[in-house]
Amino acid sequence: MPAFAGPFEDAVAQFSEDTFADSEQAVARLAVTGSPMATTIINALQDGRLYADSDAKKVYLKSVDGKVTDAVTGAAVSDIPDSASKLRLNNKLRRAVEAALGSLTLLSPDPAKRVQAAQAVFKSRDVAALPIVDGALKKESNPAAKKAFAEARAAILLFSPDAAESDKLDAIATIRAKGDQDAVALLSGLPLDQPATVKAGAASAVVSIQNNLALWSMVQNAWYGLSLGSVLLLAAIGLAITFGVMGVINMAHGEMVMIGAYVTFVVQDIIRTSYPGLFDYSLLIAVPLAFMVAGAIGVLIERTIIRFLYGRPLETLLATWGLSLVLQQAVRTIFGPNNREVGNPSWMSGAFEVGQISITNNRLWILCFT
Repeated sequence: MPAFAGPFEDAVAQFSEDTFADSEQAVARLAVTGSPMATTIINALQDGRLYADSDAKKVYLKSVDGKVTDAVTGAAVSDIPDSASKLRLNNKLRRAVEAALGSLTLLSPDPAKRVQAAQAVFKSRDVAALPIVDGALKKESNPAAKKAFAEARAAILLFSPDAAESDKLDAIATIRAKGDQDAVALLSGLPLDQPATVKAGAASAVVSIQNNLALWSMVQNAWYGLSLGSVLLLAAIGLAITFGVMGVINMAHGEMVMIGAYVTFVVQDIIRTSYPGLFDYSLLIAVPLAFMVAGAIGVLIERTIIRFLYGRPLETLLATWGLSLVLQQAVRTIFGPNNREVGNPSWMSGAFEVGQISITNNRLWILCFT
């Protein structure tokens, strides 16, 4: 292979050999060149947009919009020659590409991208990324990224045949602190030729993490039950109050809840089409309106049906059951049979982590409302 201008050019030119082994070496070399074009080249390889002409020792890059350039020099080319073939990936090369892309974003100015890159390295355990991870870990100030870098470093050391036994034990402690299913998978997949202390430490960590995850799973289920139960509690309170105050068994109570939901949908639909800037306040507008509309319909039902049935709870049951069918059909006629979406405003969207469980903001607000 002829010599080119520098490490980046030489690395790209190696793709022209058109073998999986050479492509894997080229990817590894590209990842450490520091060139801003390295990510573009590797992405093109991953997406099937990199072509090699092994006879002419040329590599061609096709951009997303179809433009073709010489990948080594960057010069525009009219078209890809017939003698060039698309570079393909096998599983080993695909893993190398993913690891290289992870390494290239380890030093991104965006903390979220650094975390994602560190997580990619954690999964790939690419030894070639260790110097970059070590350097990034020393400079990192963001707590989440620093933690992700430490975990990525631990994963690499744990699977490195050259790592010292003490380093591997420290790595197990770091991964044990991670405490999720990825940590269990990593520790369970250790090669069998590990020292006895490393095997014992990994086995102990797996048991500890699994016990901890089982406990957090119970907490997660309890949280889901609490948030779902809060909705049912709202419905139950309405039924209990109606029966306790009026002596009426209201089989149309669910339809009254439905009316409140459709009022919210109508309010959001109007705001979306006419006042989109107010969408974050749509629920604050819709909830009072839902009370008023459902309450007005409740008054109408009491004046026209229920007032003639006081003291006869079984007859109120039958009458309100028939009323529920009427209300359901009325809503189907007005809004159609398909489900309608009520969107979350920004302050009800998203989630946050507590230990090993994820708490969504909408469930939390439902609980507060109840």
